Amino acid sequence: MACSLVLACFATAASAAEEAPDAFVQRITQDTLNTIKADKALRSGDIQKVMQLVDSQLMQHVNFRRMTALATGPAWRSATPEQQKRLQDEFKTLLVRTYSGALSQITDQVVVVKPLRRGQDDKNLVVNTEVRGKGDPIQLDYRLEKTPGQGAGWMIFDLNVLGVWLVENYRNQFTKEINAGGIDALIASLAARNKTNAKPA
Repeated sequence: MACSLVLACFATAASAAEEAPDAFVQRITQDTLNTIKADKALRSGDIQKVMQLVDSQLMQHVNFRRMTALATGPAWRSATPEQQKRLQDEFKTLLVRTYSGALSQITDQVVVVKPLRRGQDDKNLVVNTEVRGKGDPIQLDYRLEKTPGQGAGWMIFDLNVLGVWLVENYRNQFTKEINAGGIDALIASLAARNKTNAKPA
């Protein structure tokens, strides 16, 4: 019995590692939508509950260090480990709240994953989706990388919403802040924005 359980665990881990990228995106987005639709507080737009959902259910699938490094640009390499951690924490808080705001508007939408383009690199692979419901469909694309070793599988490191890639958009903002006052100025700016966003409307 114990042996069969161990084998089952290995089989589950292996299937997760071999999961197709479009199937991965379909699974995590559908799981999130199903959770929202099944929870009255989430459906009513309770932002704190939506933030908890994003943090617990979606962020585990994000390579947040790579995302923050890409958004920060060359200055990331010269930042101290403490600065990198603080920057990553503030950026994550900002994105969780931003993404939560979008999710709190969900009612009867469905996510349609488009056919995968052939010949893409496992370190920079794009899965295109559309969020469909009332009104015009919303373009939402995911840039993924395949992670090796234990816990192998797909990780998100960039998002494209309505034609704008998140990392590129924030890199432009971050570069201005860094040029004006360095990494510490960027961290302070993000912290101030998060503090403002946390205040009740």
